[in-house]
Amino acid sequence: MQELGIIVLRTVVTYFVVLAIMRIMGSREIGKLSVFDFVVSIMIAEIAIISIVEPEKQMLHALVPMAVLLAIQVGTSFILLKSRKLRLMFDSKPQIVIEKGKLRRDVMKKQRYTLDDLMLQLREHQIASVEDVEFAVLEPNGKLSVIKKQDAESGGTKGEQPGKERADQSAGTVPFPPKYRFEALPVPLIMDGTVLEENLEKLGKNKFWLRSELRSRGITDVKDVFLCTIDHRGRLFVDAARKPQP
Repeated sequence: MQELGIIVLRTVVTYFVVLAIMRIMGSREIGKLSVFDFVVSIMIAEIAIISIVEPEKQMLHALVPMAVLLAIQVGTSFILLKSRKLRLMFDSKPQIVIEKGKLRRDVMKKQRYTLDDLMLQLREHQIASVEDVEFAVLEPNGKLSVIKKQDAESGGTKGEQPGKERADQSAGTVPFPPKYRFEALPVPLIMDGTVLEENLEKLGKNKFWLRSELRSRGITDVKDVFLCTIDHRGRLFVDAARKPQP
């Protein structure tokens, strides 16, 4: 019972110590922590656990390392406020993954940022197509900041009547099945040179139709396509891994 009481006491003390440390480190959402802050938080949590589950060790053996980590974090934060170069070393810098409706594949590869990650975060921003994005910036904390094109925000080009479809969209569009789940948009048809046949079947299409659409854009091989998606208006977005032959 005595050992149990010590564990309870250590838990209470550790809780308030960690709470104080996190308050001193600053108030930010977990998802918005920098890599540096995240590492410090993980290390503090690990040390706190050890101090609770190993009551034979003195409490001071846990408090001193946590205090050292706090000093490192606070001291480094003040230094980073005065030096952008050091900030970039610790936190990296934002990376543009979409520019004027075009994917930056070199940036995505460097950041190990997959197409699935991109599609997920575009859906979170209610983006129907990559073409509707003026700029998409991958922040150091992993969040995607999106700036829509002006015509995408207004629902059409300047001077276009609300609810009226643009004339150039009538050609090559694909009608969606009545019960299609639109929250999955934009729908990927090709990712990394691989055709997603399941999504084609949901649209009532097949690979022959897809190849025909690609040939009309000068692309003869599916493996040349990095990403192909379709939006709610039936417009295809195609980003070829290599420039199609004229």
